[in-house]
Formats: sequence, structure tokens, C-alpha cells
Amino acid sequence: MDSSSQIQPTNKKLKLSLNNEDDEDHHTIHEEYFGLKDLPNDVILNILIKLPISSLIQFRLVCKPWKLLSIHPDLHRLHQSAAANDDPTLLFHSDYPIRNHLSFVELSSDCDRDDDCKIVRKIYTPFSGSMPEFNVVGSCNGLLCLSDSLYGEPVFLFNPFSMDYLELPKSKQFQEQEVLFGFGFHPDSNEYKVVKIVYYRTWQGRRRIIRKNRNYPKSEVQILTISKQIDDKSCSWRCLGKVPYLLDKQATEGPVVNGRIHWVSRPGRITGVPGRAIVSFDLKDELFKVVAKPSHAVVNRGNNYHLAAIKGCLAVVISCGYGKLEIWVMKEYDRKESWVKEFVIHGAFPAKVVSHEHRDYGIWRWRSGGRMVRVLCVLKNGEILMEYRGGSLVKYDPKWKEFKDVVFNRMPKLFRTIVHVGTLNWVR
Repeated sequence: MDSSSQIQPTNKKLKLSLNNEDDEDHHTIHEEYFGLKDLPNDVILNILIKLPISSLIQFRLVCKPWKLLSIHPDLHRLHQSAAANDDPTLLFHSDYPIRNHLSFVELSSDCDRDDDCKIVRKIYTPFSGSMPEFNVVGSCNGLLCLSDSLYGEPVFLFNPFSMDYLELPKSKQFQEQEVLFGFGFHPDSNEYKVVKIVYYRTWQGRRRIIRKNRNYPKSEVQILTISKQIDDKSCSWRCLGKVPYLLDKQATEGPVVNGRIHWVSRPGRITGVPGRAIVSFDLKDELFKVVAKPSHAVVNRGNNYHLAAIKGCLAVVISCGYGKLEIWVMKEYDRKESWVKEFVIHGAFPAKVVSHEHRDYGIWRWRSGGRMVRVLCVLKNGEILMEYRGGSLVKYDPKWKEFKDVVFNRMPKLFRTIVHVGTLNWVR
């Protein structure tokens, strides 16, 4: 072959100098080497929105022009829209063997590797000095809400990929209390809100008797609004009065659908319906409301179901006994007639589950609500991703009715999974 037709090797390296006098040459080298300066903006954006969030973060660290491009408002909006329609990122919250930590793995279609070839990577938590032990309240619109696992405070908002974080103001505390948090985002108001539901009691000279009683007769709802329009001085908790329902603290899932956070009530009779009710909190109107349950005998009389968000719709996962799960999806929000039995899974509990010696350790001790299995999401290929108690992931193929264990490299031994859509969003 003629040597003139071969690509000649070059020892030319990209300069990553931070000296001011080298900045101009540094930027020129990057732009010429990668040819970005010759591409229209819409073409560049179309390339970037297809990157996984971890790759997009690396992109912004290459040079100043690329960092400026990464903060383009259209890029944030388009990348978030593309990520929402792709398979999510899985965050693993683990407190075994010593202290709390977060890690992640990307399931997006841009990561063209089998599950066993994907690597779980740790997430640095810059606030660990002030809050070493934490609970994950929820994930919404690219951000996490975290609270101290022992005292409930401090509370942080955190973007696990951009590393931006914000410690929220202190809220009102009661000496004897039980706390349930909720976290969500409403697109109409473009505001994040943290909801703190407190059940408490006041004891006066009856300390010994009351400590044995787990009943908290009084309640209070506190709410904090966070947005770019609200500065730190104006950011403070507001009291909305009493809670009209007794919500189940152990049912920690609070899926956000249609601008509302959803919980399950404690067993009882609400609005004349026995069993546990589905209670929503509207992030815009700041009002509670009972959502109609599917017309299913087990749901109406029992307590063995949990909530999930599946493809933007509210879903109820019902354990019918003998290893059978039913997944009901509300196709049109707040219309009882729109509940549809979308999936039926037989033999869910006999699926292979990793046996952990410390399965009741830490985050799984109280936060599972006694359930063996939890439905996380439905992937783009139609498979259902489930998590078994203690930290074991399984995919179920509804077409072939097959189970498959999901194992990643460097996966923690004990964990709780958070379904997350990675974005560059931030509140400041």
C-alpha cells in the first residue's frame, strides 16, 4: 500500500493547561481537533442530548467553550426530554458494611453493553461530613432529596452528577414525633417542594406510659418551596395545618405523577372504603386528596400492595398470594375507570434471591414495609425491573414469562435502588 494513503500517526496532544496565556490556544486546539466549530449548533445539540449524563458531565470538563455549551438552556431541556424517554439510571443506596454511600449504573440505550459488563461507580457525597447517615426521600426531575436517617434533619437537595447540593433550612421539631417526607417537582410552577408530614404527641408527666404507646394523635404538614426565583433568605418552611389522613411511614415510596406526590394510608376506613387508601398531595394547590383505587377485591380489603410510577402513570402493584403479582396502571389520571390490569406475574417470589446474612441491616430494617419484592420500573424493551428485599435485582420478561437475575460489576452487597433520570438541573 502506498504510504501516502495511510493515516500518519501524530504525537500532538491536547493541551489542558489552566494558564490564562494558554487559554486561547487551548480552546482553538480543541475546536479544530474535534471540528465542533464547523458544525451548526442544532447538530451539536443533537449529538449531546444522546449522551448519558455521566458522559455529558465529562464533556463539560474538557475545556471552557465546551463548558459554556453545556450550560445552554436548550441542551438542558432537550437532554432531559431524551433521558426521560430512555431507560433510567439506577442509584444504589447502601449502608453496608459501615457508612452510607451512593453508587450508580446507567441503563440507557447509549450504553451498548450487557448488564454484566456495566460497571457500578460510586458517587461522591460532599455533605457527608455534616450528614454521614441518610435516607433517600426521593428522586424527581434530576435531583435527590436526602434526610438524616436518625433525626430527620438536616435535609439536602443533591444533583448526584453535577455535585451541586443545598442544605435546606431547619424546620419545626417536636420532642415525640414520627416523620414522613415527600419530594416532588411541578412543571407548571417550575418549583421543587419538600413536604414534611409530622405525627407527634405532647406528654406532660406521663413519660413512662406514653413511651410504650406508638400512637401520635396530633399532626402537622410543613412545606418548603425551592426554585431559582426564591433566594436563600426567602426560603423557609410553611405550616399547612393538620394532616387529614394517617399515612403509612413504612410505605416510603412517594411516586410523583401528574404533579402530585402519592402515599398509601395506614389500614383503616377512609371515605367509607376499607383497607388502605391512595392519598395524593398536589404540589401546585398544596391540597391532599384520595385517589380512587382499582376495583380489585384484594386492594379493597387488604394491605398488600405498593405504589409505583410506570411510564408516567400511577401504578398499583398487588401481591395476590402464591407468588402472584398484578400490576394495575391508571392510564388517565384520577379516573377510576381508566385502571387497567397491565401485567400479571406468576412465580415472582420463587425467583432467585441473593441470601444476605445481614438482610435486616440498616436501610432495609424498617423501609421495606415487610414486602419481599418491589417493582421499580418498566424498561424500553418491555421487561419489568424488580428489587427483592435486601438487595437483589431481577428482570421479568412478560412476553416469554422468564426471570433473569441482574448483576453488575462492583455492585454493592446490600442496597436499596432508586430509579433516577440524570440531568444537569439545579435550583440556583
